[in-house]
Amino acid sequence: EQNSSLPPRKAVRTTKASKPTMSFTIEKNDDIPPFLRYDGQDSFFGGEPPLSKTIGYLVVLGFGVLFSVITTCLVYADKMFGSKKEITSEQFNTAGRMIKTGLTASVIVSQWTWAATLLQSSNVAWAYGVSGPFWYASGATIQVLLFGVLAISLKKVAPSAHTVCEIVNARWGKTAHMTFLFFAFCANVIVTSMLLLGGAATVEALTGMDYRLASFLIPWGVILYTASGGLKATFLASYLHTVIIFAVLITMVFVVYIKVYSSDAIYKFLETTVTYTEEECQVIWSTNGTVAGTFFEPGSYACGPVSGNNEGSYLTMLSSDGLMFGVINIVGNFGTVFVDQSYWQSAIAARPSSAARGYLLGGICWFAIPFSLATSLGLASTALQLPIVAGEAGSGLVPPAVATELLGTAGSGLILVMLFMAIVSTGSAESIAVSSLVAYDIYREYINPEATGKQILFVSRIVIVVFGLLMGILSIVLNEMGLNLGWVYLFMGVVIGSAVIPLWNMMTWKKASGTGAVIAAWLGLVLAVVCWLIAAQVQSGEISVATLGANEVMLSGNLVAICMSGIIHFIYSMFIDPQDYDFAELDANIKLVEEDLSGLGPEEQDPAELQSAYVWITRRGYVLTLVLIFVWPLLSVPAGVFSQSYFAFWVLVAIAWGFGAALVITILPLVESSDDIMSVLNGMASMCTGKPIPDSEFEHENAAKEIDTPSEEVGYVPKPAAAAAPVSKVYEDADSEFETEA
Repeated sequence: EQNSSLPPRKAVRTTKASKPTMSFTIEKNDDIPPFLRYDGQDSFFGGEPPLSKTIGYLVVLGFGVLFSVITTCLVYADKMFGSKKEITSEQFNTAGRMIKTGLTASVIVSQWTWAATLLQSSNVAWAYGVSGPFWYASGATIQVLLFGVLAISLKKVAPSAHTVCEIVNARWGKTAHMTFLFFAFCANVIVTSMLLLGGAATVEALTGMDYRLASFLIPWGVILYTASGGLKATFLASYLHTVIIFAVLITMVFVVYIKVYSSDAIYKFLETTVTYTEEECQVIWSTNGTVAGTFFEPGSYACGPVSGNNEGSYLTMLSSDGLMFGVINIVGNFGTVFVDQSYWQSAIAARPSSAARGYLLGGICWFAIPFSLATSLGLASTALQLPIVAGEAGSGLVPPAVATELLGTAGSGLILVMLFMAIVSTGSAESIAVSSLVAYDIYREYINPEATGKQILFVSRIVIVVFGLLMGILSIVLNEMGLNLGWVYLFMGVVIGSAVIPLWNMMTWKKASGTGAVIAAWLGLVLAVVCWLIAAQVQSGEISVATLGANEVMLSGNLVAICMSGIIHFIYSMFIDPQDYDFAELDANIKLVEEDLSGLGPEEQDPAELQSAYVWITRRGYVLTLVLIFVWPLLSVPAGVFSQSYFAFWVLVAIAWGFGAALVITILPLVESSDDIMSVLNGMASMCTGKPIPDSEFEHENAAKEIDTPSEEVGYVPKPAAAAAPVSKVYEDADSEFETEA
């Protein structure tokens, strides 16, 4: 207390309990945890919500309408004064394939920031200590870094693609197409359901709004601007959402470690939390300050030693459960990146020169959100011994509880706004992803092969509206089944993990067999589910929602899904049905709907640039993956239980990473797009003053790239033949060069 600059103790309540050989005293006040104001309280949000229902409606509906208006105005301002291009089906679903590095990174951060990123990351900090935020962040960053390799591969071999399933169909045919279309839809459904499952529960806890009503109202903000402006509107909105998320993150980190407490104070509180015996915990969590009146059960509150952690401490990376969560996190998130159409769509929309750098920068910046936020709010929840019960933590209520404790209703409001930004940003990406899959892979492929651009655009908008309405139903169904955010988060790898390695092989391995990919995906899913069920039965003697959600059980299902499918596909492709695929044929089998060739000209398909980008992302992606998964954790092992100075350094890294990422993700997109922004502002100024609207630099640049194509809208537009040959050649050249260097 003397070394942590804490206020002096005030009047306290003393409770006593008896032991066979000793007596002890638990002092409570409102300065040092456990706090007197929570005496006898068995849950943090068990009483009245900190915010009114009016605030809930204002955020859910008001912010939704506000961002819809702002985003729609930005899209149409760009259409009138910037690019001056009509919203065609190609523009709607690919954003012109000309998105720059900063905005690509911002979009990756936005769509990878789920409700789970903000909520579940602090839950694992509450449960495992410092290892939880790290394994959440690193275990979900490497997928984005490695996807950069697929992003540049796509630019090389399938630059005209609209969806990942379109690429599957072009290489492996109808059977594989339908198979991976199923897994792609599963990814979208699981991610969307998880968004609203955690989001609606938090809205209900903070405002009292019924979670079912919140589940239906939240998607409306997404529907309005996504259906209006398509992928470009989604990207613009994502940038705004990301800036707000980082602003709240920086605020929370500042409040925990600078304004209210310090790293030294949190360190001492965490040390104290694990020193309590079970009987002392029973006295602390009691209605009358006695063991007889306790409502404490081991694992229900953050009190006493942590099972599976070195010396029972929260201040160590040596955590068996934390490591197990990390493995589950790594395996499961490969599925939700590699199988999710929204990430392929971002790669399709990016410029070739920006695809690799955008994904790398986006992954590095995204790491700060779960790591910095959970290192502050998550660890503070256990240090302050707030009455957060395990059920609340599993539902993602740790961040709002700590924010409410530190900042009152203002903290609750900030977390609510931050959460809403995460939901609508990822929700809009999922909506446009589903609409693209339906429009191109179902409607054009199986219903109307000669569909025009207007028909594709109409179907895309209809699907966005319908899927937005269904989003709420999905989350309600999961909640009625008794599944919370943490359960679904761990489960997703069991369902979609078996599609990961076949998709990677499709883009990078000429021997990859289509038949083998289909067998590997389906058999991997079946084996994963069977193993998952058997593991629950063996471990607990029964199969239930609770036993299926155990870490060991989820780990077995996740590992079988991704590993078995990879082994099956490798064996089938190497020894049963080896292929010798010519990647030059891939893009030739993908049809454009309209004559919009933005991002597909010779300049964007320069072989030297593609080769350089491929080698660049491959080296950095693999190195950073090794650092985050092996090097960093191994370097922290000798520390054992962190010392006070080591923990201070750990917190400093979290704070610096958070501030640095916030600056980069906020400023870089504005700097890169300064010319476009000035074009729009000059155009608006000219319109207001009655002067002629000047041509934008974008318009001059693209005028030189126009080619002679039929002006009428048709179902198929041939691509320039010259672009096909160097794409295959550069793919092979880059592969051989990288292998030689390796």
